[in-house]
This record gives sequence, C-alpha cells and structure tokens, in this order.
Amino acid sequence: MSADRHNLLKAWIAAILWLIVIAIESSALLSSHNTSRILYPVLHFLFGMDRLRFQYWHFYIRKGGHVVGYAILSILLFRAWRATLPVVNDAKWTFRWANIAILGTAFVASLDEWHQSFLPSRTGRVQDVILDTCAGLGAQILLFFCVRWF
Repeated sequence: MSADRHNLLKAWIAAILWLIVIAIESSALLSSHNTSRILYPVLHFLFGMDRLRFQYWHFYIRKGGHVVGYAILSILLFRAWRATLPVVNDAKWTFRWANIAILGTAFVASLDEWHQSFLPSRTGRVQDVILDTCAGLGAQILLFFCVRWF
C-alpha cells in the first residue's frame, strides 16, 4: 500500500471513529439525566456543590462537550478531505477543505439533533446545531492560524 493511500485510510478511519463517538454520545445512555447522576456526586464531593449550582454547571459542561466534540470532528474531517483532495502546490490549508469540513460538521450536527428528537430522554435543538457548527468554524479558524504560524 502506498504512503498516500495509507494516509488517506488513516485520516478517514479517525474521522469515522469520531463519528461513532458522537453517535454514542447522542444516545439515551448519555442523556442529561444520566450524566448528572455521575457528575453531581463527583462535583459535590470535590467542591461541595449543591444541586442548584450543579444544574448551572451541568448545562455548561454539556455545552462545552458539544464545542469540543464538534471542533474535533471538524479538524478530523479537514484532515480526511486534505488527504482525499490533494492540491498541486502542496498547501497545508485551503478554503475548500475547510468549507467541506464545516459543512460536514453542520450535517452531522443536524443528523445528531434530529436523531435526539426521537428519544424521550433527549431533545433535538436547532440551537445545538448552531453551536456545533460554530465550533467547527472556530476549529477551522484556529487551524488556519496554526498552519500559518507554524
């Protein structure tokens, strides 16, 4: 197997594995109720956090998970498309790869929230699709600057 084909396979396997992680996180297993049963005792033990303050932090921890998860997806999709659609000048970043990665992130976020709308323990929210897509966009901006500076 050639080095290019090997890199292509590695890039897509990483993206597909991350999509599986997102699918698992989208299940009833990781609903707000279930994650609070784990996180509340930990945060109460570590910080003496009461239920009311926990609800506030739990919301932001979960939204932070959205941002991190979809930023990683965007970067992995960028990497996969860079391996799939090489350019002549051997560039490390192009708008084409970034745009496809952002669109892919938005598509996955939309499917994720649509799927969650059918689960009684989850809610499908347009606001989460927007948050996830913005996380993908932010990851591409960060990637652009990292490539330019390093």
